[in-house]
Amino acid sequence: MTATRPIAFSQGLQELALLIDSRRKSMADASKVLSHFQKPAGWLGRLNLRNMNRRHSKLTDWGLRHAPIETRDTILDVGCGGGRTVQKLAAIAREGRVYGIDHSDASMAVAAKTNRLAIETGRVEIRRGSVSHLPFADQTFDLVTAVETHYYWPELSADVREVLRVLKGGGRLIMIAEAYRGGKFDKRLRRFAELLNSANLSYLTVDEHRALLTEANYSEVQVFEEYDKGWLCAVGRRPFEA
Repeated sequence: MTATRPIAFSQGLQELALLIDSRRKSMADASKVLSHFQKPAGWLGRLNLRNMNRRHSKLTDWGLRHAPIETRDTILDVGCGGGRTVQKLAAIAREGRVYGIDHSDASMAVAAKTNRLAIETGRVEIRRGSVSHLPFADQTFDLVTAVETHYYWPELSADVREVLRVLKGGGRLIMIAEAYRGGKFDKRLRRFAELLNSANLSYLTVDEHRALLTEANYSEVQVFEEYDKGWLCAVGRRPFEA
């Protein structure tokens, strides 16, 4: 009997499409795979999270270069997954504080392990939470990041407004993604439009990302695209209070 090799998932939509292509998965199978992307659980979820930490590192580095990060900033990473983005942010904001939130027990456990030393010194905190109801006071953060997660936010328009609530005046939201409508991998992803629609995923164009933040009252909205790599970064700023 031939042993089945475990699937090493990352959390990007393009990996989902590649997986279905390579293994000829049915839509039912693909839906099960997608559930692990949305809320990792068990040993398979932990494997997914560790792989995500590795695979998304260069994408994250590229995205974070599109907004200034200061040494004393207070930062939130929404959907922190395996905690690698939190770790990167804590290395930059050396005199600040970085929070990560996630709704998955597996994510919280892996993120806490990844950031163990920074947690012990009080510079990092990992919490359970939802982007729809962030467990923080108004105007808490200088920066909020979302790496490969905003596809899955329950109510995207309302959720970016919830992020705006916890940003300080002048604070920024950075959304980083490796799959978007009109991008390099769009044709492959469109083959699974039924799955994406049934899962209520937000799969937006460059212009729709710009409109999303503008309509939520962010200022200085910019969307950056690295087409050859299939990368996108959307940045918006909370206006200073009059």
